[in-house]
Amino acid sequence: MKKADRKRIFEIIQIGNDTDFPSRSFDFLIMTAIIVNIFIAIFSTFEISEKYKVILDIAEICTVIFFTLEYILRVWTSDYLYPGIPRWKAALKYIFSAGAIVDFLSFFPFYLPFFIPDGIVAFRIFRIVRILRLFRINIYYDALNLITDVLKRKKNQLLSSVFIVLVLMIASSLLMYNIEHKAQPDVFQNAFSGFWWSVSTLLTVGYGDIYPVTIIGKLCGIVITFLGVGMVAIPTGILSAGFVEQVSIIQKQETAKKNTSKSLTRKYCPYCGEKLI
Repeated sequence: MKKADRKRIFEIIQIGNDTDFPSRSFDFLIMTAIIVNIFIAIFSTFEISEKYKVILDIAEICTVIFFTLEYILRVWTSDYLYPGIPRWKAALKYIFSAGAIVDFLSFFPFYLPFFIPDGIVAFRIFRIVRILRLFRINIYYDALNLITDVLKRKKNQLLSSVFIVLVLMIASSLLMYNIEHKAQPDVFQNAFSGFWWSVSTLLTVGYGDIYPVTIIGKLCGIVITFLGVGMVAIPTGILSAGFVEQVSIIQKQETAKKNTSKSLTRKYCPYCGEKLI
């Protein structure tokens, strides 16, 4: 195959722009195959007739073959993804990348029973990793990329808030253990029991399987519950501010592109094409 044809295949299987119809169509096929594969995984857990099982099996085979061909094409054209290095090194670099591992795990367990029939039941468990394909939709859908961009921009603030929550959990678990251990030795057996209580309380879940019974413990529980509401609100506020900032940046970029395109069109006459003064 010609080098130009291989490069065109690379352009098609990569994320396409609005002007590249084949590439955008391929992106749509990928997302459709991912969604169909997830639905197959869900409906295969129901008791259905043999007729519908055959339909699900055929659909699964088609999507798995599609994923396999996509993976092979991406490995084959990986030197365009990583230019400047030998093709075999580019292939290895792609194979061991996070996205390629997700792609590989989404179809490879399907083939294992054909090579090792005795382990067919065990291998079916590994096929659940197809749900990892959902994370690949984020790559093909621009709106979902906004979430990734916000998390990257605000990762330091989010990590700081998570660290504060962890410190508060550890402190509250040790405090509650020391307060409630004598009154409930079977419930608050160790610090881990207190940690489980602090997690369910600070995250406002409150399973009710473990709770303080002493007056001091209840008072501390009230305070810790209020602190938990505030701690959960911190990362929420960070993400909200991050979304507003990111949307503002995107809008400014789009406005700048429009202004640039308008200024370029004004430099030339729309009728004769001559440069305007």
